[in-house]
Amino acid sequence: MRVLKFGGTSVADRAAIERLAGIVRREAEADRARSGSRPGLVVVVSALAGVTDQLLAIADLARRNEADQALAVLASLRDRHHEAASLIGGGDATSGLREGIDAQFHALAAAVRAVALLREVSPRSLDTMAATGELLSSRIVAAALAASDLRTRWADPRTLIVTDESFTCAVPLLAETAVRIPSALAAPFEAGEIVVTGGYVGASARGVTTTLGRGGSDYSASIIGGALGADEIQIWTDVDGMLTADPRVHPAPRVVPHLSFAEAAELAYFGAKVLHPKTIQPALSRGIPVRILNSRRPEASGTLITARPDRSAAPVTALACKRHVTVVDVTSTRMLEAYGFLRRLFEVFERHQTSVDVVTTSEVSVSVTIDDRRRLEAITRDLSSFAEVSVEDSMALIGIVGDNLPADPATFARIVSALVRTPLKLVSQAASRRNVTVVLPEPQLAAAVAALHDEFFGAVPAGVGADAVVGGSRAEAARS
Repeated sequence: MRVLKFGGTSVADRAAIERLAGIVRREAEADRARSGSRPGLVVVVSALAGVTDQLLAIADLARRNEADQALAVLASLRDRHHEAASLIGGGDATSGLREGIDAQFHALAAAVRAVALLREVSPRSLDTMAATGELLSSRIVAAALAASDLRTRWADPRTLIVTDESFTCAVPLLAETAVRIPSALAAPFEAGEIVVTGGYVGASARGVTTTLGRGGSDYSASIIGGALGADEIQIWTDVDGMLTADPRVHPAPRVVPHLSFAEAAELAYFGAKVLHPKTIQPALSRGIPVRILNSRRPEASGTLITARPDRSAAPVTALACKRHVTVVDVTSTRMLEAYGFLRRLFEVFERHQTSVDVVTTSEVSVSVTIDDRRRLEAITRDLSSFAEVSVEDSMALIGIVGDNLPADPATFARIVSALVRTPLKLVSQAASRRNVTVVLPEPQLAAAVAALHDEFFGAVPAGVGADAVVGGSRAEAARS
């Protein structure tokens, strides 16, 4: 049994839809051959590329009482979904699909008018609007598979994933979901049908629509795979797998063939865009392998993520980076040989709901990095009540990740030596010793990544770009 997750670019045009159907057919046949029985496949689909952002923008326009503009954008979105549906063709597979699209957008238009009238959009209303993208794209994919003579059943994601009511970033209730999903999918599996559903979307125990936050479609696939005890979870994107560096920063990263769950979590946390940090948690808890694959090149082997690290691998597995990082320096002689100071400091960040990435301390100072500046002014004001505070923005962060980092004490020296020409603001090594993190001025990021990549993965051959190395363009990688 496998769970296959596809991004919005997988239904971008007729060729993409045909590739998706071909991949699903191949996996269904392989599953049948392995099990000797009917296939048990679940296909999880993201919204069409860019649709969720547009839906959120529509809600904001309505809130600002710009209803006419909001409705115009909504009409263009409706036309885009009708165009995607038209790529499938006619017949029984698409009967009712156009009517379903119109019904969804009719409901959205009513919601836009209501928001414009009140000039307020609640988080609950925002989730109802944002969920439309996945609900429609999954219906389109289900119809496309049925048109390709694959026995398919659409499942409403709100009947599968149970969450709390933390709207716009709901927390899945995994115990309840683990009961709900096998029960809901037993009938289609028994009938030999492939189940298609939308990612990102769930519902509370009261049946109220919720969303899981950005990156939630990958998370949905992992939750469903965990609940079903899947053999494998596949994340189909438009690059060949996890890469040794961000292709938007370094011209020629390599594909990483194997990662441990711990390495993947570190890379995702520190900015790797192919996999969302939350994705692997349900898979990890059940020991289910996750494979990242390229829907444009389905023959490529991709990246396999498993629980067990490869102890024969090199000390550094990959590099990840974040731009637009802010460093907050807090200095006070009151923290010298005192207790309670750090608790008071971090309570400020907790109170303003701002997460911290990197922390370093000395006798009288603490430095932290954040990438969410929305509450920085309030944080600075509260910290200034008991310490001196300075802020540096336009910084960047590089995470150097590898399970085997502790195996060779010389690795840390190699990292520092490679960055000898780079002005480093902070250097930190996690307690697990699985990553070394450096913070530096953002203008120095590309040169620093290049120096580290040359040190641990070899120099880029002259004239070789990302397309030749990873089988996909940097523009494609940026969308993932």
